[in-house]
Amino acid sequence: MKDKNEKQGFKLSRRQFLKASAATAVLAGTAGATRYFIPKAGAENTSPLKEVKYVRTTCSPNCTLACGIRAMVVDGQIKALLPSNDYPEPEYGPRGCLRGLSFINLIYGPDRIKKPLIRTGERGAGEFREVSWEEALDYTAKRLKEIAARYGPESIGFIFQVGGTGHVQKGAWIALATMVGWSLIHPYDQNGDLPMFWPQTFGVQTEELEPLEWLNSRYTAIFGSNIMVTRLIDADFLIKARNNGTKVVVFDPNYSPTAAKADEWVQLKPSSDAALALGMARVIIEEKLYDEAFIKTYSDMPLLVRLDNGRRLKADEVKGLARPDGLPPYREAFVAYNGKLLAVHPEKLELPPDVILEGEIEVELKDGRLVRVKPVFQLLKEHLASYTPAYVEQETGVPGDTVVRLAREMATTKPLHVIYGASNYQWYHGDLKGRALALLPVLTGNIGKPGAGISTYAGQYKIRFNVKEWWFPGSPRWLPWLYILHGPTPGMKARWPKNGIKALIFGWGNPFDQHNMADRLRQMAIKGELEFIAGLDFSLTTSCRYSDVVFPAATWYEKTELVTTPLHPYMQLQQPAIKPLYEARSELWMARELAKRLDPGFAKHFFPELDENTAAEKAVELLLATGGPPVAGITLEQLKKGPVRLKSEVPGNRQIPFYEQVQFKKPFPPVSRPAAIEATAQFVKSGRIEFYKDEDAFIALGETLPVHKPPFEDSEYALNPEIKGKYQFAYITRNSLYRVHSTHSNNLWMNELQDNKPKVFLNPQDAAAKGIKEGDLVEVYNDRGRVRGYAALDPGLGRKIVVFEQGWWSRYLNGDSYNSLTYPFIKPTHEVYFVPGIWAPNTAWNEALCDVRKAGEV
Repeated sequence: MKDKNEKQGFKLSRRQFLKASAATAVLAGTAGATRYFIPKAGAENTSPLKEVKYVRTTCSPNCTLACGIRAMVVDGQIKALLPSNDYPEPEYGPRGCLRGLSFINLIYGPDRIKKPLIRTGERGAGEFREVSWEEALDYTAKRLKEIAARYGPESIGFIFQVGGTGHVQKGAWIALATMVGWSLIHPYDQNGDLPMFWPQTFGVQTEELEPLEWLNSRYTAIFGSNIMVTRLIDADFLIKARNNGTKVVVFDPNYSPTAAKADEWVQLKPSSDAALALGMARVIIEEKLYDEAFIKTYSDMPLLVRLDNGRRLKADEVKGLARPDGLPPYREAFVAYNGKLLAVHPEKLELPPDVILEGEIEVELKDGRLVRVKPVFQLLKEHLASYTPAYVEQETGVPGDTVVRLAREMATTKPLHVIYGASNYQWYHGDLKGRALALLPVLTGNIGKPGAGISTYAGQYKIRFNVKEWWFPGSPRWLPWLYILHGPTPGMKARWPKNGIKALIFGWGNPFDQHNMADRLRQMAIKGELEFIAGLDFSLTTSCRYSDVVFPAATWYEKTELVTTPLHPYMQLQQPAIKPLYEARSELWMARELAKRLDPGFAKHFFPELDENTAAEKAVELLLATGGPPVAGITLEQLKKGPVRLKSEVPGNRQIPFYEQVQFKKPFPPVSRPAAIEATAQFVKSGRIEFYKDEDAFIALGETLPVHKPPFEDSEYALNPEIKGKYQFAYITRNSLYRVHSTHSNNLWMNELQDNKPKVFLNPQDAAAKGIKEGDLVEVYNDRGRVRGYAALDPGLGRKIVVFEQGWWSRYLNGDSYNSLTYPFIKPTHEVYFVPGIWAPNTAWNEALCDVRKAGEV
């Protein structure tokens, strides 16, 4: 039986959508148009004009772009979604891509969840009965109470996905989780978006230049980032910069759309970037192209390291020196030398200009022993001696003379901007590659200045202001995603629930497709290891089909929300353009109703006396009032009128990483919200940029300094030595132009643009060797799983590489998961500390070997 809303015309066909879009194109060019003309059949255009309303809101999937959108509404229905052009800096507008503008297909599409659902069939079968909200909430509360009583509340895991897209709605569920004691699962490491070199080197979660700053760069070196696809709306800044004289060089195994727009494409072997960066650093140091004053002031290069144990020399170890008084416990005073030993204050970025960078000296310790020490710079110079042009060419495939030329260009063309892409650091040794690449801007003094630095643009993860009052009324308990799939490890610092994870609540994502590495999550569901699964979504995704209960959520055009993004510097308000369809409700309302059932005292946090949108506005006002300096003076009324730039200490409130540290000599790191500085400053105890790491794991693995380690040796081959030679293709799951991770997998327009077929990209020579032709149905496989798609032969693809574009739901893949080929490796250096979403095990999506064959072959 058809739903009553469907009878009233809420379902929108493609033909109707195109007609509406055509009408919108005319209206959009008419200033002040407020009525929508619908001619009556057989009449001479005498019908009354319908009221047209435009609502300024925000598109906010996990793409970092956060495009302002004008929703055109007629008779309570969204007829079209249009790019906004109201940013105070016109360079940032208009914003909006075909994915976002076609989101109407998801709002009114056949996968829209209309009522709460309770499972009746096997998990994954998608068999449910529709129930009332009362029954769904009562059932969920009952099951959660039972599991908490049996195993402890920490055995219930809650996944909230990227916080920057939902400070209010996601914050409501985070708040509920902290009050009842569930385990919070941070989205950043779950998504594989956490580049671990950042906390290891700079002490922060991540940093990045805003796109407007790309125009100030004179040299942009891009390592494995496909800006023309994954940063679609801001990609024109890169083109403008290049046209204005910035040299753009792309380093990638594959000839990507971004490489096609660059001045130079440097093809290198997969996961060999560390060797290349270290080879270039060798040239910069040997030819004295480095900025000596900069590295003495801001980095650990002058600090002395003991040769007997590989540890940095501490002031309180040295005869005649002492640790300065009053230092916080997360800091340490190390030692430098300029003819006499100097206790280096970790919160004062000042050293005499004659402090040495090279040489070896003998130091007497307080116990009378004599030890030999060298500055970090000296050790780095010696370490880099083996990264000769010939060695780098062997490891990367990049000609040695090209390595030397590129090093000289980067060192002498300023400002230099290095972009390090997620597909490049989602490898087992992604942290080593990042540490090596960071040497290039640091050695040359390209940090904390307009157009300069190193950036990673991955995910709408970043919390740009304080959120504690709304998010954390209780004490959060965090558990990294990989431990759920992998199980606990001897080196983990996060707290493993005594009885493991027995229940899972997820929202704003599709973990059973996007994150089920080695199919582990599905196995946990099918085998009953997960005793209860609840999903919050507006579409019936694969993950919802595995759930025991499904809550129909409002889309971002049906609720109030507060949005920020790391990619451009504006805070924006999502304002509801229409009322939630069917029986969908906002996540704040869901959290409030569930809180009442779990403990009536919890509900008071969620403004129980107010309707859900008014309550959301109260949450926005609370966040603005308590958000600190970045939101000082910003009001809800301002946001209702349009985007507002967040505040910073940079002139013009620009977003330039480490500007305060370099311009005002503040110690590293700056704050990474929502963590306290006490939690993250321990990562760089010297208060400086650190390239030498002397924690036990780094020493044991030979990674005290950045080093190149080839892929698969410490991961795939260590896991199973027998596969060496058996699987010779690197399996890369790159982001798609047609989806944002899993969002838009069921978007009619996007699928038409792909011929409704998932593709397997291969080099033509590799395909020919396998007897594969363009368009053949092929199977990519290893011992863990398989995925099928249609062969697309790309001569720009590197050899022995298989590329599968992520985000396809299982229903398009014959029930398989494209992530079933991957494995949840955990690297020990990722476990040295634990601060959620900052220093935690990161997913190595691309550290996977495979083979490919025609479908049906064995």
